[in-house]
Amino acid sequence: MNQFAPQQSSLAMDSGESSAASNAAHAAMAVDYAPEVAGCVSSMVDLGGAAGVESQRLFLARRTALEMLRDRGYSVPEDEIARTLPEFRAWWSETPEIERLSFSTTLASDESNKVRIVFCPPEPVKIAAIREVYVRIKEENLSCLILILQSKITARARESIKEMFKFKVDVFQITELLVNITKHVLKPKHEVLTAEEKAKLLKEYNVVDSQLPRMLETDEVARYYGLGKGTVVKFTYDSELTVDHVTYRCIF
Repeated sequence: MNQFAPQQSSLAMDSGESSAASNAAHAAMAVDYAPEVAGCVSSMVDLGGAAGVESQRLFLARRTALEMLRDRGYSVPEDEIARTLPEFRAWWSETPEIERLSFSTTLASDESNKVRIVFCPPEPVKIAAIREVYVRIKEENLSCLILILQSKITARARESIKEMFKFKVDVFQITELLVNITKHVLKPKHEVLTAEEKAKLLKEYNVVDSQLPRMLETDEVARYYGLGKGTVVKFTYDSELTVDHVTYRCIF
């Protein structure tokens, strides 16, 4: 009986080695066929460091602001909106001065209606900063000014905006413009009615402004389009999550 013991031990050893080799082969195959997700993930991460994060914020906010002007009916060159982040960084790195981010244009239907976008420095905005903007643009005969802040604004500085500027001034925090809210898949389609379209709507339903569903002037969509009180907006819902229908709201 003992003469067979070594053979059994040898067989057991051979089986163990074979199993180990098989496991190693499977492990190698698993490595070979593992999906390479690192490249996909890294493509979504900005590795530019602190300076890269800052330039990306400025790029996104400026692009959204330009899209906002276009959606308000202003003339905006397509190449300005289509500029990529690498192209923006190459342009910005030449002379990284906040004034270079400014942009002015006119209404497509009325060239006398002029608007300017102005980025404020990253420091808290005080009266002195507002006064500096006023001195810089007071001779431009603007109809609208869009201020983009990178920090908080003092209450006194906000009040001074109404005192200094005799035209409409829209104030946005840079964080509000990192994403274009109107492009969200769940947002309905918005159409601003003309005075004639509004009159026709009220006559058709035999109602007055105050009887329409309301939208606050401070609503994010109203602010994006720069809508004032009394403006009527048509909402068209058309998605898998909402029933297809149309409704109207009046800014108040």
